[in-house]
Amino acid sequence: MDILGFYRRTVKNNLFTKAVLLFSFITIVTIIAFSYFMFTSMSQSAVRRELDNQKAAMSAIDRYINLRVAEADSIMPDIYRDDALSMDLSYFMLNPYSDYIRYRLDRYAETGIDSANAKAHMENVLNTRPDIQALILYSSEQQVLYSYGNDGEFRAVAVNASQSYVPDAMAIENANVSQPNAWVSRALGKADQAMYSVTTPVNDKQTLKNLGQLTVWFDSSRLWNALTAYEKEFKGDIFVLSADGRVLFDTSGHYYGERFPYAERLDSVYDVNTSGPSEEDGMYLNKLASTSGGYTVAGLMSRADAAESYRSLQRTIVTISIVCIAFAILVPSLFIFSFAKRTNRIIRLTQQVKRGDLTTRLRDQKEDELGQISSGFDDMLDELNLYIDRVYKADIKQKHTELAALQARVNPHFLYNTLEVIRMRAVSQGAKDVGEMIYSLSMLFKSFVQQKERHTLKEELEACRLYLELFRIRYKDRLAYDIQADPELLDTEVPRLSVQPIVENYIVHGIRNRDADNRIVIFADREHGDIAVRVRDNGRGIPTEKLRELQIALHNAGEEADSEGGFGMRSVHERLRLLYGPDYGISLHSGGTGQGTLVEIRYPVSEKGERHVQSISGG
Repeated sequence: MDILGFYRRTVKNNLFTKAVLLFSFITIVTIIAFSYFMFTSMSQSAVRRELDNQKAAMSAIDRYINLRVAEADSIMPDIYRDDALSMDLSYFMLNPYSDYIRYRLDRYAETGIDSANAKAHMENVLNTRPDIQALILYSSEQQVLYSYGNDGEFRAVAVNASQSYVPDAMAIENANVSQPNAWVSRALGKADQAMYSVTTPVNDKQTLKNLGQLTVWFDSSRLWNALTAYEKEFKGDIFVLSADGRVLFDTSGHYYGERFPYAERLDSVYDVNTSGPSEEDGMYLNKLASTSGGYTVAGLMSRADAAESYRSLQRTIVTISIVCIAFAILVPSLFIFSFAKRTNRIIRLTQQVKRGDLTTRLRDQKEDELGQISSGFDDMLDELNLYIDRVYKADIKQKHTELAALQARVNPHFLYNTLEVIRMRAVSQGAKDVGEMIYSLSMLFKSFVQQKERHTLKEELEACRLYLELFRIRYKDRLAYDIQADPELLDTEVPRLSVQPIVENYIVHGIRNRDADNRIVIFADREHGDIAVRVRDNGRGIPTEKLRELQIALHNAGEEADSEGGFGMRSVHERLRLLYGPDYGISLHSGGTGQGTLVEIRYPVSEKGERHVQSISGG
């Protein structure tokens, strides 16, 4: 409904707006079409350039692998060229390793010369060719694997056909570059390493009888050396695949040992030694096949990777298009939207006023027609608020004030008069002590209910005196009290009911009802810049275990107190800490059962002055 209304207000009934929108539409379509054709042409050129860069990197890997294959193929011819070395290797392959060691020792004993050594030759090959991870000699006669590792480790592993699949696996090995045989890798404990292998037959030079095989394992990670010059130039991933489609190396590091996911498409789309893009599934493929090594170098580039090559071009074209479109749309529409926004503000204001919000204002400073309407509406609301404040709110406030004043006069006055009638009745009946108690209670209650902005230490101590006077009369001559305070501190503001609950705790829990020498002393003085109020009594005292519980309860402010007498002290302690900080509050001390109790209350104070003690005593 709002869209239709906006259309009617700004388009349907406005010829100038229609002309502006039509011109903007034509401009936008023209800019988008031109940008699309230009982007398509330039992006295809960028993708072709990235594919060529990837193919150059693939060629570098192909050359690197061919060099490694040539190194592997040259090991046996080098041995065959040395007759003594060839004979030593044949004996090594045809006899158990222990017999070979004995044979070497006998030769050395007869001639005194350390003759050609096939084992040492293999170790020398490993030392001079760092890409080789391991050399594996398999003796088909002995069914034994001899492994030479690049870490200097030499191992002989028996792989009898009745107990292992290695002999069968070695029988089907060929000269193609492939993944190391899984059975051989497990037998040698190297199944978790990324390698590719080249296998060549080992024959006796004299009889041409096949003695077994030599398998060279190369470290796949060293293929990165071939990409040193291309790492920042090619995009996508490069894979080296065996003849059966197994991944021997890939730059992503995710597919080693697995079948290449696009192997079928790679075979069907490309011929050997050709390359080109295939856009199925959003992928571009490159292929470089080796007929001599039986392996394939494949390049894979996703559309997202290809798009990175023309990302800056895309941003540039989009930015220019957006700028042109912005001028074609925003500039003509700026004035229209400005008027629509101001109109909607007026509508929202009327809805807020309808809901009872009379504080909102438009504050439109413009002097056109909408500005004049907004200014008139604001003036109307000001006059309305002024009238409500002057007549309606003033009347309600006056009635509330009168009612509160009447209640304030009636409630305490009624209670004081009632207590006074009871006191006079007690005096007339001869119960003078009861009259005094009622008088003390009346004054104590009056000090509690009076609402003052400031509550001073003097008023708090007076409340304690009235409370103690009430119980002094109750216990006759068995209770005495003494209140001493520095006069300089009496006018200091303190929280209401911060000392009286401590005195009440003594009356409820500490007084010795059967003894006649009960005494409590309240002493207020300045100490280290603070007010220290100490309440000391000679009452029952607190057992050691109970004292520890109360001290823990005071320390754990904010938790439920379950110790006897703990709630009043905890309430005072927590209020003082909330008001003044953790350095203030209550500390509790007692010498044990029958030794009395000392409670210290600390308040902050900044006034300076000499110490003069004023004393108030009773009893």
